[in-house]
Amino acid sequence: MGNVPDLPPVDLDLRLVRYFTVVAEHRHFGRAAEALRVAQPSLSRQIRHLEQQLGARLLDRTPQGSRLTEAGEVFLPQARALLRSADQAAARTRAAAQPSRITIGYTIGLIVTPAVRQLRRERPDADVQTLHLDWNEPREALLDHRVDAVVTRMPIRTDGLHVTVLYDEPRVLLVPLDHRLAGKESVTLDDIAGEPIPRLPDPAWNAYWRIDPRPDGSPAPDGPLVEAIEDKNELIAAGQAVAVIPAAIAGGRPRPDLTTIPLDGVEPSHVVLATRAGDRGRLVAAFRKCAQALLTG
Repeated sequence: MGNVPDLPPVDLDLRLVRYFTVVAEHRHFGRAAEALRVAQPSLSRQIRHLEQQLGARLLDRTPQGSRLTEAGEVFLPQARALLRSADQAAARTRAAAQPSRITIGYTIGLIVTPAVRQLRRERPDADVQTLHLDWNEPREALLDHRVDAVVTRMPIRTDGLHVTVLYDEPRVLLVPLDHRLAGKESVTLDDIAGEPIPRLPDPAWNAYWRIDPRPDGSPAPDGPLVEAIEDKNELIAAGQAVAVIPAAIAGGRPRPDLTTIPLDGVEPSHVVLATRAGDRGRLVAAFRKCAQALLTG
């Protein structure tokens, strides 16, 4: 059996790789060009250049737009991994070059201001930034080095992370104003035994916030699948579901046509500070100390 000849190295342009992922996402050169804010003929040339670099056609044009070839299907996950690695390399390099910089993430309904202000007072030379994250982003944002610490709610996958519980937060029931239970002093799970509750795409969050299974082992009533909080609120306001939510979000009155009721017999949720495991940065340690002292709910 003969030796396989060595292939020449491919010098990939990450900008072209990113262009390809956007076209693959939109399945349409025109919409991708609009999202990237480049001219469509230029985008087509860039993709052809990438295909020449790889020696494979990645996309086929169709009357409806474009579709991935077999080679394109293989390259897409590799392209996304390549871009993630590049972003992580840049973030880690910046962090090493700027040891006096920290970005603190937080999710809906959680206030980090007292701890952030205290950290800025203690470290006036530090660049302390904050970043709001969607409910399902904290772990990915930490591991991608978009943030260095995040205040969020359990459940969260803790492998690779250092997690500190800051305080407990009651869970309440969110219903439309005209719901049969609206105005009651409190309710129990028995009161909503037959009420649909929206499902979430994350299995851990789905089980926790739907309280599924119930304490007696019965499954929670099924409900529509949602990802965005706004979509969940719309379903509830329309009378199609109820939801269990953190009390802090309820305090902000999500919508004037919704109301909340204290939920008895349900363990509170835990608000936590999460950082990357093994991150011994002085600013991270200083923020953890501020958060434990000042973020008490």
